Amino acid sequence: MFTRKDIEYRSVFVVNCLENRNLRVVSGELLLEDTAEHKTLTKLPFQKILALFIIGHISITTPLIDKCTKYGIPLAVMKPNLRPVFFFSITAEANFLLRKKQYEYSKENLIIPKILVENKIRNQIRLLEKTRLKTENVQSAKLLCNSLLSALPATDDYDIVMGIEGKAATAFFKVYFEPFGWRSRCPRVKSDPVNATLDIGYTILFNYIEAFARLFGFDPYRGVYHQLWFKRKSLICDLVEPFRCIIDQQVRKAFNLEQCKNADFELKKNEYLLKREKNADYTKMFYDILIEYKTEIFKYMQDYYRSFMQNKNGDDYPRFSLK
Repeated sequence: MFTRKDIEYRSVFVVNCLENRNLRVVSGELLLEDTAEHKTLTKLPFQKILALFIIGHISITTPLIDKCTKYGIPLAVMKPNLRPVFFFSITAEANFLLRKKQYEYSKENLIIPKILVENKIRNQIRLLEKTRLKTENVQSAKLLCNSLLSALPATDDYDIVMGIEGKAATAFFKVYFEPFGWRSRCPRVKSDPVNATLDIGYTILFNYIEAFARLFGFDPYRGVYHQLWFKRKSLICDLVEPFRCIIDQQVRKAFNLEQCKNADFELKKNEYLLKREKNADYTKMFYDILIEYKTEIFKYMQDYYRSFMQNKNGDDYPRFSLK
């Protein structure tokens, strides 16, 4: 199992293989090659790779899987639209004691779900404060979020916890993205460029969090808050909640600075889809900001693992605070 020192030493390696890219294992190193110009773009020792994310179409070879197994490297392969095709990681798959605890966790136990929702709302309030806006809408949203936070500890009803999360999210999105003509959050519908960009960021965040969760041997399908559905990685849905603020902040900043623009998208069948030539720019933007937080995310996951294994009370579970 990795230590914090390993995390600081190792790098997250993102390869965009939309065209003219190839990965090879040569003399214990991973080589990224330009197949059109027949040259090596970069090479990296496997000992320095923390996780490997591949976007696009590429061949995965036996030597590559063998090296990922040997050095405990999670390997995620995604289509150009970021939909996962293949996720490989056996770093701690044999941690059966952890998985036993996961499946013994009662769905009536709302301690961890309330921690996750509380952490998410606190970070949303933090984002509203960082805008430094004093408008009536912003102040009203902050007051509502704080009142919802106050009501959270006393509830013992799952539906009420979900309702608190939903009301806070609605109030937050409405004012946080108000300058960009925000109407509502429409996951996966891609009803406007901001929603489409959030979907891209959240998808990358999901894959990123899964890679860290698998380092400890968690079963990604057994969550504590999100309901269990066939093929749904409910635990990852749980664990992304405190970190969504990273993506929210990056999207607002990028649209403010015009790093992201409406012109980057094209409307097809009532959905805003990112233009192919912009794919690399957007994925780089999100991976860059997540890599900045790699130590904090690892520490959170490590503390969550220890708290879960030791059946600690709510106060001992980690919280993530946005910088």
